Amino acid sequence: MQDNEKHRSRMVRKKGVVDAAIARADQDKGLLLVLTGNGKGKSSSAFGMVVRTLGYGKKAGVAQFVKSRRDSGEESFLSVQEGVKWHVLGDGYTWETQNRDSDIATAERGWKVAQDMLRDSSLHLVVLDELTYLLKYGYLDMQRVCSDLAARPPMQHVVVTGRAAPERLVEMADTVSEIRDIKHAFRAGVRAQPGIDL
Repeated sequence: MQDNEKHRSRMVRKKGVVDAAIARADQDKGLLLVLTGNGKGKSSSAFGMVVRTLGYGKKAGVAQFVKSRRDSGEESFLSVQEGVKWHVLGDGYTWETQNRDSDIATAERGWKVAQDMLRDSSLHLVVLDELTYLLKYGYLDMQRVCSDLAARPPMQHVVVTGRAAPERLVEMADTVSEIRDIKHAFRAGVRAQPGIDL
């Protein structure tokens, strides 16, 4: 009984703190979220937000940079959903393409598609999947990308994914999550698994 009373007392105090924080949060705005780090799940988290957006009857756009495959489970499902604009804009990972000039040209073409989505006020959410790589390798101009992100419609939310998010993007973001890599099946020789990795 004593443990239960201690627990209840602790939860009453915690509820007071949480309720006060909720009461202070009185703003609405389009958020910029950055999902970075070496761990698995950045893109999966972003696509989960696409599903949430659709659940509210709103529209989403997805720009997949770097990746060139068109057989992922998320694309198979989400690209055919009403209210989703899905674009695969890459030629493959940099270690596969091995051509900086070609990668830059592909990035520039892809960014034009992303710019259109960032100007489209009908899109509640825009996912810029793997954008951090284009910034890290200098394929896109950081100033231009940040300016385009800042100029988007006021209530449009944007999620940027990828490892090694540049500091400027982190500073600009409203929410930043770093996903840590602790253990991964691939290092033990397990292939990418459909529904989990693809």
